[in-house]
Amino acid sequence: MIRTVAETGSTNADLVSQLNAGDYVAEGDWLVADRQVAGHGRQGRAWFDGAGNFMGSTIVRVCPSDPPSPTLAPLAGLALYEVVTPFLAEPATLSLKWPNDLLLKGAKLAGILLEGTSHAVVIGIGVNLAKAPEVTGRETIALSHIGPAPDRDSFATALASSFARELERWRSFGTEPMFRRWKAVAHQIGTVLTVHEPGGGVISGRYQGLKPDGSLCLALDSGEIRVIHAGDVTI
Repeated sequence: MIRTVAETGSTNADLVSQLNAGDYVAEGDWLVADRQVAGHGRQGRAWFDGAGNFMGSTIVRVCPSDPPSPTLAPLAGLALYEVVTPFLAEPATLSLKWPNDLLLKGAKLAGILLEGTSHAVVIGIGVNLAKAPEVTGRETIALSHIGPAPDRDSFATALASSFARELERWRSFGTEPMFRRWKAVAHQIGTVLTVHEPGGGVISGRYQGLKPDGSLCLALDSGEIRVIHAGDVTI
């Protein structure tokens, strides 16, 4: 089920509040907003509420037998990638960037935010369908820049279906086939990445793949392989 609201602070915050209050939220349900007035991304950054864009959240109730919950980020990225690709004349211009971005022609098209509760993981997704925000130091893009903006509600339906398919594969086959697909459409091995860590540190190195839990492996100039669990990445 997809529930749409005209305005809210944040779809992620709404679902987190519902879960913490003990309200039932079914896996597979989505909350989508026409406008967010207090949306946020990684590390608390404000999230652009552009009218006509997709801003929505869903939940996954992680079971003990499921893969590590951080791997829901690449899962969501692949679900997004599959939905956006048909809109492109040149699919090769679309790529995934660790840990949570979908890039079009090297510019940010979409972002993903995971937030955990004691009951479930909330996955928030924002996609620039009609408008791209102006972000200092970052290039952004919307699908409207290369063609007609997709209808938000039709996009939401397609994304919900794609996410459900990826979730079933994740549970049935584990992360290995998912990571193979993710790596095929992400930055190449050896790509120089700079990671801005949550604590303020900055690390640069060459991308060496992902760990089974979805962490990033970077080869530093010293020869050390550094495992990165969280941070903002620039290529």
